[in-house]
Parts: sequence; structure tokens; C-alpha cells
Amino acid sequence: MAKLKFGLVGGGYGAFIGQVHRMAAELDGLAELVCGVFSSEPERSQQAGTELYHLPSARAYPTTSAMFAAEQQLLDHERMDFVIIATPNHMHYPIACEALRSGFHVMCDKPATHSLAEALALQEQIQQSDRIFGLTHNYTGYAMVREARELVRSGALGVVRRVNCEYLQGWLAQAEDDNKQAQWRTDPQRAGAAGCFGDIGSHAENLVSFVTDLEIEQLCADLTTFVDGRALDDDGNVLLRLQGGAKGVISASQIALGKENDLRLQVFGTKASLEWQQADANSLTVRSADKPLAVHRSGWAGTTSQAIAATRIPAGHPEGYIEAFAQLYRDFCLTLLGNDSAALFPTIADGVRGMRFIERVVASSKAGGQWLSFVE
Repeated sequence: MAKLKFGLVGGGYGAFIGQVHRMAAELDGLAELVCGVFSSEPERSQQAGTELYHLPSARAYPTTSAMFAAEQQLLDHERMDFVIIATPNHMHYPIACEALRSGFHVMCDKPATHSLAEALALQEQIQQSDRIFGLTHNYTGYAMVREARELVRSGALGVVRRVNCEYLQGWLAQAEDDNKQAQWRTDPQRAGAAGCFGDIGSHAENLVSFVTDLEIEQLCADLTTFVDGRALDDDGNVLLRLQGGAKGVISASQIALGKENDLRLQVFGTKASLEWQQADANSLTVRSADKPLAVHRSGWAGTTSQAIAATRIPAGHPEGYIEAFAQLYRDFCLTLLGNDSAALFPTIADGVRGMRFIERVVASSKAGGQWLSFVE
């Protein structure tokens, strides 16, 4: 089977997530990088393409317009099939629209766009095209997160009453200074309406939705900017009223000094509860009222079909961040290849909901923590 071919936008010198996207997309042998635009500066784009990604200079393009135009002219077996967008948030929408109009599928880093209005406009354009759009909320690719999702859907937890999701980091506890990754994430012009909650709070919302399948009906938010001079939030807490009467709490911080990437989800039902944390991503703890505590492990017999499908190696060989990321790409690529029976990756629907979450959280906090309906 021939590999799919992809282009990458972003991922140049000093970037973090672009190389992660490339590794994840190529991990299962379904796709390969063939071209890209790696910087907004044409010379640096070509240099990064040849030095970091070992591409021929002719396919390290100066701009996205040049890339899409040139790739359209290539033969089917040469040109890219889809593009990965791994840029700051404000560039997601224009690049995605340009790619769709040029006839290419899109895999985009989260959040989907810079604003809810852009997300809705992008959704309309996707619906009018025959192209596939994916969004890399990568934590949904972990085997034990998919196990948790299937347990909730099977009724093993009973009726969900409470959901807690906590995502704590400490890397922005001090001023940005010369940190390239920090600078754009704290800049409203590039990041959007929220800082911490746009960057990692959006992941928490997506994880809650993915596992529980419960819609947010109302929310109440308290965002804080602790670092002097910073324009966007770096910490916050959100109370949720969920479909069916369940309640939830999302806490996110990037000033929790000493925390690395501490993501944790807890779901409490009438029969049982579950807990997952990225620090021990291969384990899912299930607690029941009338049974011994159980720890589900990726790679062990008895896990659900979705967990098995997201497990590559035997138990005891830890699979982590790159593999979870790669699971989304595997599902995305299989969909492009026409084998979508088990595909499970975030789409523009997740992107629209995520942007609505960000904007409603910001609005609630600005209103002094007022309870707001999720959909106006």
C-alpha cells in the first residue's frame, strides 16, 4: 500500500509541536512528509526544510500559497494528500481555508481557530467541500482514555454525576522573556481570547466531552492573570452544569510551579468511578461500590475494542505522548484511505465546541463569574 503524503506548515527552528506532528504522522508507516512551509521568513523556511527535515530545497516552500499552487501541479503519486497546520492559533483559519480550496485534506493543531466566528466559518467551508478535517486533541488517542470512554458508554459507571478534569503546568510561572513558545501563547493577537484556557483548558474540555459524551449546558468561570504585565489568563477554574444533571469542574494553570504536564481526569457515576492521569497513561483506575479496586492496563486481555485498537505493543512496554498523537493520525489516514470503520479522531465539530467553550469561559470570568448558558 502506497503511503499518503503530507506537507507541514510550521515546525521550524525553535518550534515544539511541528516535529511532534511529523513523528506522529509517520509512526505507523501510513504517511510521509514530502514538503512544507517551516517559517514565515522564506529563507528560513527553505533552510529548515533542508536541514531539519531533509527535504529537497524545491519542496521547502517560501509561502503556503506557493506550496498549494505547486503541489496542485504535481502528479498524483508525487503531490501531498493532506497538510498539517502547526502554527500559532491566528494562522489556523486562513491556512485551513486555503488548503481546502486547493483540494487538500487538513489536520490542524488545536484550538481549531483564533475565534468562534472563524470556527463556524471553517465548519461551513468544510461542509461545502469533499475534504476531511481533523484536529489534534491528542490526549484522546491514549488507549486508556479510549477505555474510559467505552466504560462510560457501556453503563459500567451508571449515571454520571460528577466530572473533574485538572491540567496543571508550571512553565509560565515567570515572565515570558525570550521564550518563543511562551510569547505567542500569551499574545492575544496570535493566541486568541484566552491564554491558559485556550492552550490547555481546551484540552481538558475536549477530554471531558470525549469520555463522557455529556454536553455542557451552563458554566461559571474565574480566570486569573498572576504574572504582571501578561495580557491573557495564566490560571483558572470553571464550574460546569452538564447534560442530565451532572456537575463538573475544570481547573487549568500554567503558573503551578513545579508541575510539568499534570493532566488528570476523574468521572464519578452511580455504580463506579474512574481515574486517569497522563503521568501513568497506561493505567485506568476503576472503583466500584461492591467490587475490589481494579486497574485496567493497556495491552492486557479484557480491555475494550477501542483500547485494543489504540495499543501497539505488549503490556509493560509503556506507550506515551507520541503514540497517542500517532493514534489520531492513524485514524485520520485510514479514513483518507477509505478504511474508516474504526476511525476516532476529533473533527471540526470538536473545534467549534472548543472555541465556544473558550469564549464562554472568558465572557463568564469578565462578568465576575456569572453563570452563562453554553449556547446563547
